[in-house]
Amino acid sequence: MRQSRTFIPTTREVPSSAEAISHKLLIKAGMVKQVSAGVYTYLPLAYKVIRNIERVVREEHEAFGAVELLMPILQSEDYWKESGRWYKMGDELMRLIDRKGAGYALSPTAEEIICQTVNNMVTSYKQLPVNLYQIQTKFRDEMRPRLGLLRGKEFIMKDGYSFHDSPESLRETYVDYYNAYCRIYDRFDLKYRAVKADSGNIGGSYTHEFQALAEVGEDTIVYTEESDYAANIETAVVVEDNYTMPTGFEKKERELLETPNQQTIDDIAAYCGVETNRAMKALALKADGEFYLVLMRGNDQLNELKFKKATGTSEVEMATEDEIEKVMGSCVGYMGPFDIKNCKVIGDNAIKYMYNHSCGANKKGFHYINVNPGDYPIDAHYDLRMIEEGDLAEDLSGPVKFAKGIEIGQVFELGQGYSEAMNVTYLDANGRANYFHMGCYGIGITRLVSAIIEQHNDKNGIIWPKEVTPYQVHLLCLDTKKEEQVKLSEELYEKLTKAGYEVLYDDRNERAGVKFNDADLIGMPLQIIVGKKASENIVEIKDRKTLEKEDVGVESILEKVEVFYK
Repeated sequence: MRQSRTFIPTTREVPSSAEAISHKLLIKAGMVKQVSAGVYTYLPLAYKVIRNIERVVREEHEAFGAVELLMPILQSEDYWKESGRWYKMGDELMRLIDRKGAGYALSPTAEEIICQTVNNMVTSYKQLPVNLYQIQTKFRDEMRPRLGLLRGKEFIMKDGYSFHDSPESLRETYVDYYNAYCRIYDRFDLKYRAVKADSGNIGGSYTHEFQALAEVGEDTIVYTEESDYAANIETAVVVEDNYTMPTGFEKKERELLETPNQQTIDDIAAYCGVETNRAMKALALKADGEFYLVLMRGNDQLNELKFKKATGTSEVEMATEDEIEKVMGSCVGYMGPFDIKNCKVIGDNAIKYMYNHSCGANKKGFHYINVNPGDYPIDAHYDLRMIEEGDLAEDLSGPVKFAKGIEIGQVFELGQGYSEAMNVTYLDANGRANYFHMGCYGIGITRLVSAIIEQHNDKNGIIWPKEVTPYQVHLLCLDTKKEEQVKLSEELYEKLTKAGYEVLYDDRNERAGVKFNDADLIGMPLQIIVGKKASENIVEIKDRKTLEKEDVGVESILEKVEVFYK
């Protein structure tokens, strides 16, 4: 492609709202144009990258037998109500009404429609497993679109779905997808981690997220250097091996201590003469209409997701001051497990290892000191706290570290939740109707564009990995007024194109400096520069990643390019 005939509107100006490196470079390299908040036009270079990403995704999916189809973006509300997600999805689900008053959703995902597609078409266990995927535009009404293509209202996603007659068959396909995702991200030269995660609104009980490591990432990954353990911070388990009860400590007699005007847990701990992790704090929560008193160490933070899973609840809020006083018989700032009323008392596992500690006395201005395990009634202990750097990992391999990540894909075992809700069945070998076991597998196609740029750039611009680069060779004719340079450039353009390489030929009537800057900015892996030595049939080859340059005779060009792309 001649650069004078394509559309690459590079610029040195970026809006102040562009925070991420990838967002800035996408704009500077003339790859995207914002239409409205979270909505972009993909210009020619970006669209070529997207198509290359899609090509790799298709190749790896077809390699293990996944079959592509295309489902509608416009989806009837009836299917979403049938699955129970019409209201559960909340405001992120984009809804509209047609002229006849019928309700629709603009697809954010396609579990409902794939069930509708398979229903009555896959009827026997003999047809299973079925493994289908699509690459399609999706919509989510993000409250705060930001970071360019990383968090938008409209985006391109690959979503796959599989149907099975057993959990064992589902797990086999889950592993196929997991391994295919690893191959895809390896081909994109991404540094990533597969982490244990929460299934969120999709549902299911077993899932992994794939996170590309990047400082701009909105997710925190917990990992160890000693093993391949990794988890999302929201789901990372805190094992009891992190705690020990000191041997030989002297158990003291519990006392009621007046603690006037102590405002914070640190103040209370200091006043009671204990470290903060030996000052118990109590949180009053109201979950699905029921009251809970949650006991934790003073320096720990409650993980709401863990609380919901432990209690089997879905809607959680802090109890009001009035509810704490009138229902639970306590007062804000002085809550504790002694004589609390009308609530379940649960504790984080860590409190089993607290000794001679303080806690609220449920009386304004008073705390107990020298409290020990067994002194008070408790309904249950769970892992309820957020993990912290330095905690022992779940696999006991070593202390955990934190890193930021961009979610680029996720695989789910959905089980039978959707097939039951939508009454989608098959007949087994005995002629009995059974609900399908389902899997769901997503990759953020446009999000990958940004994730790749976040990891592959330098001060001058983008450095595309070879698998996704818009063009394999950037051919620069430095002076279009010099006949020998133009002639040699034209010959090379024809030779490389005939050899099957995608070439961007900078034939513009621009200064050499502009061409050099643009070439580094848009980041093709290999530059061939036709300049002053054109009359000697010598050109310069530049590796965009290493910045290494080499003078090469024209007769050796094809060999050099072939070696570069091996």
